[in-house]
Amino acid sequence: MKKLLALAAFVAVLIYAHTASAADDWPNRPVRVLTTTGPGGISDVFMRVLGEELRKRLGQNFVIENRPGGMQNVGARACTEATPDGYTICIVNADPVVYNPLLLKNIGFDPRTGLQPITNLFHLIQVLVINANLKANTIDELVALSKKQPGTLSYLTAAPPLMLYMETLKKEKGADWVRVPFKGGGQAVNAVLGGSTPIALIGEGNVIGQIQAGTMRELVMVNNIHSPLFPKVPTLEETGYKGPPSHTWYGLFAPHGTPKPVVDRIYREVKAIVADPAFTKKNITDRSLVPDVNGPEAFAKQIEADRAIAREVVKEAGLKPQ
Repeated sequence: MKKLLALAAFVAVLIYAHTASAADDWPNRPVRVLTTTGPGGISDVFMRVLGEELRKRLGQNFVIENRPGGMQNVGARACTEATPDGYTICIVNADPVVYNPLLLKNIGFDPRTGLQPITNLFHLIQVLVINANLKANTIDELVALSKKQPGTLSYLTAAPPLMLYMETLKKEKGADWVRVPFKGGGQAVNAVLGGSTPIALIGEGNVIGQIQAGTMRELVMVNNIHSPLFPKVPTLEETGYKGPPSHTWYGLFAPHGTPKPVVDRIYREVKAIVADPAFTKKNITDRSLVPDVNGPEAFAKQIEADRAIAREVVKEAGLKPQ
């Protein structure tokens, strides 16, 4: 027994020494970065900037590969299927990690066992906006308007948790509105401006100009984060909404099994980059995003907490996997 224990300890030391050595040598070739959005999408734009900063610090290119589609499941699945050697990392948002497994019967992968959290990057500030021609200044006024015009008001949103907010509000307050498919940020803005879909739950960064111009009216901050640009706009919680909060974030992941020293190295480098006030202002806060770099262990705990909230939201909305 003692010989077996000694042999096991020796093997463990060899494995640790090998992974530590691999981390010291990492990266010695370009790193592939998978995104879940297409060119020009939020993860694509941010990751190109972050990748350039990582190149400066680490001496290797970070090559972006866009994998959009399937409610962002396509890119997330590709990440789980990549070789866990530190030369593939992925920027993924909350939907395929937290909500999609609850809303779809089969997403083609298990985010719990397939994705290794590295760090959260930022939260999106989400706002409920309406076409300025609608005669409503609060959520309650919008609900009342929908009751007066049954079946005529529609809304759009890209993220499942935000759709669940609208469906929960519909159930709680007896609103009468219908969800329409979301086809992209630019099309969403045009649909609201044109009045064909006069209500949207959307990233604030997409509609800053329209709000400032008065062509859209902001009613509430949906994920309970106050906006520095529009500090007087209330959060849903402040309007009396009793449901659980929901977070819309983007984070960095690696395929499960990526050496921990490499994961820790990536986190440290990203943390140092985002600690630069000039970088954060230009690439995060000025884009109506909220920085939240938190590290592998903290990020993993955050994801589990979000999953518990998601289960509650989906249950309250009465939704079944499709």
